[in-house]
Amino acid sequence: MSHGARVIRTGVSSGGPAAPPPVTVASSSAGSDEELMDGGYFRSCAGMLKVAQMISLLIGFISVNNSPWTDYSAYSFFQIVTMCDLVMILFFYVMHIFRVYRKLTCVSWPLAEFLHYLIGTILLLIGSIVAAAKSYNITGLVAGATFGFLATILCVISMWSSYKVSCITQSTSK
Repeated sequence: MSHGARVIRTGVSSGGPAAPPPVTVASSSAGSDEELMDGGYFRSCAGMLKVAQMISLLIGFISVNNSPWTDYSAYSFFQIVTMCDLVMILFFYVMHIFRVYRKLTCVSWPLAEFLHYLIGTILLLIGSIVAAAKSYNITGLVAGATFGFLATILCVISMWSSYKVSCITQSTSK
């Protein structure tokens, strides 16, 4: 994931059944694997970045929603994009906190999160540009577009940091 490289062991490999882990390793890591929530993710850089993204998306949505609209299609697109991004970021945040990625190993979670950020950032950038162009100096619409651009920048930072961690993890694991 984006907060460090971890090896996830499954019960079966291509070479036959996996050997049981040594008793010393199982007893020393049992406390961290048995916890329901990952308390360290709250304080990690990736966790705080996700919270900042969600807050900026929510402020942008509320600013546009409570303003008089001049162009229905532009601002409805902006609202849909901000809410979809907010829900997906919240989904990945909850997934990291409750360590769902350890239980569902059939999904490449770093790739899924990277693709979400790639597509969501492009759509958010388009929505923010259109919202800024159609704002006509109405303060709520300008504020919504500004927070949309802020969320776009935060999404780019998050996407870059997760890609950077993935590349470093792959190159050092050899």
